[in-house]
Amino acid sequence: MQKQILLVEDDMEISQLITSALVQENFIVHAAFDGVEALAAFHEKGADLDLLLIDLMLPKMSGMDVLKKIRETSTVPVLIISAKGSDLDKALGLGFGADDYISKPFSMLELTARVQAAIRRATQYLPPKVNSCENILQYKEFILDLNSFTANVRGKIIQLTSKEFHILKLFMTNQSRVFTKEQIYHFIWADDYYGNENVINVHIRRLREKIEKDPSNPQYIRTIWGIGYKLGE
Repeated sequence: MQKQILLVEDDMEISQLITSALVQENFIVHAAFDGVEALAAFHEKGADLDLLLIDLMLPKMSGMDVLKKIRETSTVPVLIISAKGSDLDKALGLGFGADDYISKPFSMLELTARVQAAIRRATQYLPPKVNSCENILQYKEFILDLNSFTANVRGKIIQLTSKEFHILKLFMTNQSRVFTKEQIYHFIWADDYYGNENVINVHIRRLREKIEKDPSNPQYIRTIWGIGYKLGE
């Protein structure tokens, strides 16, 4: 079955170039040219979409605001494309729930490779849709349900992005193991590390804000100084 992508890019020429490259790779591409149009398209086609490509600098509503709105209801993979390539912009995008970030100018070969990788990561880790106690992971009062793709902390359902969920799954299926940042990146992003510490830092910080009583004194995701992170004590 063909995968469907929502492309949000206000530059008509760039939109056409990206659409052409993705169609050649057998994707179905739906194009939007401003933030308001993007949200309307997402609400119409969201259940069928496999990935979103969003530019940050959009008319009517910024790409960052579009991303925040989408993350209120969906964990669909999101790849940011933007000429704003600073570490702060990347950190903000990842912090608001983007799965990856590619800076302009980029080659169509790199873009299609990242799109395929993002969709592959999102689909290959999907939990089996069966009811089984084996698909419930638990640590103290923290429960991760692999069937419904949800987390429950102290009786409260927590909304997680796809990356956040998979990071927690990695920790909870290896509860005594310490993971370096390089290992986390390798397992979750399935890509070479290249010292992308900021990506890991942002996702860990966001996870702590969601699941810890006191994010500055975490009890679930602990820092092992000089090495990396592990679950609990």
